[in-house]
Amino acid sequence: MHKCDMLQRPAAALPATPELLTQRARRAWLLFAAIALAIVTAALYAAGLYGRSTQIEALAVQGRTDANLKVALLRAVLENPRALPLLLSEDQQVHDALTQRSPSAIDVLNRKLEGLVSGTKASVLYVTGTNGLAIASSNWREPASFVGNDYGFRAYFSAAMQSGTAEYFALGNVSKRPGLYISRRVDGASAPLGVVVVKMEFDQLEADWREANRPAYVSDEHGVVLITSVPSWRFMTTAPLAQPVLADVRANQQFGDAPLMPLPVTRPQALGTDAALVHAITPGCSNAQYLRLSTAVPSTPWRLDYLVPAEAPIAAAQREMRLLSLAVVVPLVALAAYLLWRRQSGQMRIAAEQAARAELERGVAERTKDLSLARDRLQAEIADHRSTEARLQGMQQELVQANRLATLGQVAAGVAHEINQPVATIRAYADNARVFLERKQVAPAEENLSAIAALTERIGSITEELKALARKGRTAAEPIELRGTIEGAVVLLRSRFAGRLDALAITLPPPALKVMGNRLRLEQVLINLFQNALEALEGRDDGKVEVAAAQTGDSVALSVSDNGPGIPTAVLKSLFTPFNTSKEKGLGLGLVISKDIVADYGGRIEVSSDRNGTRFTVHLAKVDPA
Repeated sequence: MHKCDMLQRPAAALPATPELLTQRARRAWLLFAAIALAIVTAALYAAGLYGRSTQIEALAVQGRTDANLKVALLRAVLENPRALPLLLSEDQQVHDALTQRSPSAIDVLNRKLEGLVSGTKASVLYVTGTNGLAIASSNWREPASFVGNDYGFRAYFSAAMQSGTAEYFALGNVSKRPGLYISRRVDGASAPLGVVVVKMEFDQLEADWREANRPAYVSDEHGVVLITSVPSWRFMTTAPLAQPVLADVRANQQFGDAPLMPLPVTRPQALGTDAALVHAITPGCSNAQYLRLSTAVPSTPWRLDYLVPAEAPIAAAQREMRLLSLAVVVPLVALAAYLLWRRQSGQMRIAAEQAARAELERGVAERTKDLSLARDRLQAEIADHRSTEARLQGMQQELVQANRLATLGQVAAGVAHEINQPVATIRAYADNARVFLERKQVAPAEENLSAIAALTERIGSITEELKALARKGRTAAEPIELRGTIEGAVVLLRSRFAGRLDALAITLPPPALKVMGNRLRLEQVLINLFQNALEALEGRDDGKVEVAAAQTGDSVALSVSDNGPGIPTAVLKSLFTPFNTSKEKGLGLGLVISKDIVADYGGRIEVSSDRNGTRFTVHLAKVDPA
């Protein structure tokens, strides 16, 4: 126990029993939980208020910047067409058309106005007489031309006639499109001649505002929305119109038949002279909270209101500040809880010491027993593993011995199989020599005896080759003529298949064609393939074996094809498995040995068979001519 705990807690104050200490600890923790909950609640509430105020301030700063940019853009759009009425009021062609009223002068003015509209951002330009009738217009070619229409009832006409200039936002009574009408009086020498009017539409400006996905609208001095990024809000009002104002608007047909309903902006909460938190319903969006920022549009009686989405940012700021407050308060509460726990644990340590000692002794005894049992089980498992390992080593030795015996049997059978062919040929040559000697034909007999000697050397070469194979592995490959190898294999088969070699149709390759291998071993492969093909033709009068070589890139494909009955499917699947054969006296090693020989020299054997015959294809590496 720590020394500081002893100083804080005198020995006489220690509880007598663990049960009493437990009751006191429970009451202390309940009190601590209530205090901690109150602290955390207060911290979360204060953090939410602080996060809300700071986020509103940040949104207001950014929103005012955006609103000022929109006002600047609106002023730039307004300044361009304002100069047109001033210039046209002094234009001679306008004066000529208003004074002369001749078709030629009006035609010239129509074309002039048409050209000015195409080169500026104005929607339409037109000139009226003092009676309000339009005599020329930029849209004079269109079916909805303003020419001949009476605009004397429009406020922009009467105001311009009275004061010389006027600006008036209204819905066109012909085009039915809203816009700002800027008018200026044309003065003659002694009296006014008429009025020049330019109409400015704000479709592009509204489209640019819509891209920001933040509602913005411009309202006039009466609170009627004139320009807005939300088309459905046009000609709605920021507040109900006074009856005289409403009557004047209806009389002048300023906004047509618009119902002039209030905007769906409710529950304003003022945050200053130019800012407020409001709830608004926008198309495709439910009732959401926005920060509304208002600013005046210079050179006009208008105001621009800009709505910044505030619900999600404020919620995120509050959440962030609350998490931050939790990050501060929770460790403090945890520290207090730790100190309380440390105090209580120190008080209970002495009372629980005896019970812990007894429990420890019991646990040690049980653990000792468990360890003893585990030791016995481990010793038994070790003995079992040693016995299993001994049996496994014995089985491995038996498998090695069996593998040695199988290899020895395969080699012995292969020697017998390969020597059997030359021995059969020697027997045939010996019988022929005896017949020639009986007939006193010495020269043929000598030829047969010479062939017997050559075949004897051949047997010696085979045994030497097989002994070399057993001693050193495969014979090194060297360039050999494929033509000579084919001819040598045919010579060895001539005596055994006398009278049947006519079935062989061999297309000999050119002498220059060489492959990598060993002539003796490749002859063994060809003898095996020729022999199998000829044996497959037994009993067929039209039997035929075709042998041909073809060059394919860097290899040579030697094919041996017969028109026999084909190889059964069951035999074909395991054709190159040792001791698998369909012949009564066959060992099933010929094709296996042949495949191994070809593989030793980097080649392969392919086989295809059906009821029309069998084809073996031997692929060997080609030697490029020097």
